[in-house]
Amino acid sequence: MSEGYDFIIIGGGSAGSVIAARLSETPDLRVCLLEAGGSDRHPFFHLPAGFAKMTKGIASWGWTTTPQAHMQGKVFTYTQAKVIGGGSAINAQIYTRGHHLDYDEWRQMGCDGWGYEDILPYFRKSEDNDTFEGRYHGKGGPMGVSKPAAPLPICEAYFEAAQALGIPFNSDVTGAVQEGAAYYQLTQKNARRASTAMAFLHPNRSRPNLTVKLRANVRRIIVEAGRATGVEMMDGTRITAEQEVILSGGAIGSPRLLQLSGIGPADHLQDLGIEVVLDQPQVGSNLQDHLDLYCIAEVSGPHTYDRFAKPHLSVLAGLQYLINRKGPVASSLFETGGFWYADPDARSPDLQFHLGLGTGIEAGVAAMPEGGVTLNSCYLRPRSRGTVRLASSDPAMAPLIDPNYCADPYDREMSIRGLKLTQEILGQDALSGFIKAERLPGPDVRTDDEYFDFICQHSKTSHHCAGTCAMGPDGTAVVTPRLRFNGINGLRVADASIMPRVVSSNTNAPTIMIGEKAADMIREDHGV
Repeated sequence: MSEGYDFIIIGGGSAGSVIAARLSETPDLRVCLLEAGGSDRHPFFHLPAGFAKMTKGIASWGWTTTPQAHMQGKVFTYTQAKVIGGGSAINAQIYTRGHHLDYDEWRQMGCDGWGYEDILPYFRKSEDNDTFEGRYHGKGGPMGVSKPAAPLPICEAYFEAAQALGIPFNSDVTGAVQEGAAYYQLTQKNARRASTAMAFLHPNRSRPNLTVKLRANVRRIIVEAGRATGVEMMDGTRITAEQEVILSGGAIGSPRLLQLSGIGPADHLQDLGIEVVLDQPQVGSNLQDHLDLYCIAEVSGPHTYDRFAKPHLSVLAGLQYLINRKGPVASSLFETGGFWYADPDARSPDLQFHLGLGTGIEAGVAAMPEGGVTLNSCYLRPRSRGTVRLASSDPAMAPLIDPNYCADPYDREMSIRGLKLTQEILGQDALSGFIKAERLPGPDVRTDDEYFDFICQHSKTSHHCAGTCAMGPDGTAVVTPRLRFNGINGLRVADASIMPRVVSSNTNAPTIMIGEKAADMIREDHGV
């Protein structure tokens, strides 16, 4: 049995939902979106603070990394979304884009059409910004981009502490200048999450030419005579694509499905007994991610949202949100942060901060029984490269995810510098009225070796994986700058995996931009 469409999009995440919505704007195109996860009806997907539940297993594949060879064998929880909307449905909703030099470097690497001036219109196209417009921002797009609805006084004290160390306040880190401490804008509208499913897909589900299939697990991409002609589902049924198969499974999911389809490093596939369709050694290589470190302090009073962990106060928080869309439920809990330098000679900020208005917010992170505050830092331009490989030919098996954190000693050095800077910020007088004492790393950690031992115990992913199907100017790259797959016709990849280098920020907004640009390129290439 089979059914046919013009375009099949595999993965309804931050890019895939955008592509499906944009292509289906053309009534004559038959578009099918396949998402392995389920619906986003649960309130946790809509309430900003629902993020705190997401890294602890809700709507996730439940994957972990391999033991990290350069971090004392540490195994990381590696949350990957399994729900319509993908990462945009479960993340902390932080809207940052990276530095303009990130994209200019892509262009210099041979990725024509991906310089900053090329991609800026696509950021603006998506936006319905409640604060800014003009050269850097848009209004009237599908996706809400909003200022925080529920900041706390400790956020203003954080800004003062940063300024005492020479880090200025920046009202818009996605505008002309990235440097500085800031309130992040968020992918929210009216204090509700604005995932790509909510913003792009749901308003258009009634289109007769748009089919969205949930819990639709693809077993493999079908390639016949060098062309992708459709997909085979786990139940054996086939769906055909007359024009293209567009893979948007993310930096882990896309190389995983390609390898299950026989497209990847031939020796690896042969070892697993998978028939080789195309030997492409770069599929699943070049994995990059931001390693997230954190400093945790105990607060001296009810200065963060930790106090609402008590059941009766949780009820009050829910009522407050229902009445005026304020309070802890309206908070993404990480809506304050900024960008600065670990290496003073860096070409642009190479550190990012996220101020957590509580503790124990994410899986594996310590909680303060009497309440606390968390300041995360991540080094933004890691030199280390990892891989995504298969553990088995069985599609039900989790992949082998190896970010290879700290393989390059420079990454380790810059990460430790960032952690030390978070301690300095939290130790400033401006925060003395809020903070009782630093608890992690604490005063006993002094030498760089001790810091490294600490981060091998207390660190996590920033959920910014990228690069595993990187685009480039020649046939050795996985995809061309038009995102066409090298060596297979009718196949395109469009998600964070195509980034040749991870951007210097959160990756959700750049992935949405990739979806917007991909949709335009597809229409141009097909004359529709």
